[in-house]
Amino acid sequence: MRKAAETIRRHIENILTDYQHPVTNAMSEGLNSQIQKIKNTAYGVQSLEYFKTAIYFHCGGLDLYPC
Repeated sequence: MRKAAETIRRHIENILTDYQHPVTNAMSEGLNSQIQKIKNTAYGVQSLEYFKTAIYFHCGGLDLYPC
């Protein structure tokens, strides 16, 4: 118990900051994962514009079906 209390005491500023600003990098990691999947699918394509368009298409939430 003492060791746990000492650890909390040492890191109390960071713990309180986490409660004040609950920001994680989960969104950026998820987006990076999608881009890596697109990159693997587009392997061999030499056009950077095609790659950028594929990222915008898949990550931009586009819907091709008419309303």
